Amino acid sequence: MAGVTLPISPPLSPMLSKAREDLPRGEGWVYEPKWDGFRAIVFREGDAIHIGSRTERPLHRYFPELLDPLREALPDRCVVDGEIVLAREGRLDFEALQLRLHPAESRVRMLAEEIPASFVGFDLPALGDDDLRGRPLAERWDLLARALRERTIPQILGDGPLVARTPQTRDPDEAERWMDELGAFRLDGVIAKTDDLTYRPGERAMIKVKRRRTADCVVGGYRIHKDGKGVGSLLLALYDDDGVLRHVGFTSSFRAKQRRELLALVRKHHGDSAFGEHTGPGGPSRWRQEETPWTPLRPELVCEVAFNHTTGHRIRHGTTFVRWRDDKDARDCTMDQIA
Repeated sequence: MAGVTLPISPPLSPMLSKAREDLPRGEGWVYEPKWDGFRAIVFREGDAIHIGSRTERPLHRYFPELLDPLREALPDRCVVDGEIVLAREGRLDFEALQLRLHPAESRVRMLAEEIPASFVGFDLPALGDDDLRGRPLAERWDLLARALRERTIPQILGDGPLVARTPQTRDPDEAERWMDELGAFRLDGVIAKTDDLTYRPGERAMIKVKRRRTADCVVGGYRIHKDGKGVGSLLLALYDDDGVLRHVGFTSSFRAKQRRELLALVRKHHGDSAFGEHTGPGGPSRWRQEETPWTPLRPELVCEVAFNHTTGHRIRHGTTFVRWRDDKDARDCTMDQIA
């Protein structure tokens, strides 16, 4: 944005969350739905709108239908943290949202009309000339409430484009009910924050509790299927606190057609191993003595997997492949997800 006079200029790294199995309870906790979309920070300076992704890439060119609703809903000068979501038939549709990241402008315009997206705001890092990052969440939330109209969840999940504020509750029992009831809308779980939380860019300062245990993992390599005709398993990895990539498990059970398609995809990412010393896949185990060769990949592909149990720093047994996460940077895939 040329000539920006906002107290915060793009890019801005969003505040992140760390996973927990149970909702934190006690004085000062507030809860919000966890939206399944693209994290987005909106900068508005008069008529100029810039939408930055969590990896600090511009998103506004992919969602032109949001620009006028954002101008109508937001104060003239502000920075709003939120999520771009896409609803179809009253449910979030992440796969349809991914289709919106298309390089052809004509295709972008067509999809903006056919499957318009919406924006859900949940934080306000700046307003007018004021940098609000050092102020408590409760104050930022009250200011955001004045800026955005209230909408119920079904309204937010109606036909876009809409701009709204996320719902919030202080009742942990209500938040627990959200975990079940909002699953029908394909919301991802609950985010927990404290009233006094300052806005801490790039830090995992919030708590997320998902309806099912999932993790976004780097694909660090793969093994060929026993029939030799495609990928048998993807080797999953996460970064530890020292920035070292560690092997944490695998995902497999792909159909024959998927195995062949996966092979064509992963071959584009062949490269030297990115695993740290002694943190990559091992050789034969005590249970399986034959050699199991694997092919390393550059740490570029990110996928979401579902799992049930962990042991130490590993996911026990296999995992279920959920989807690719083209919107997520590999460096954001950290061990805290399976802690």
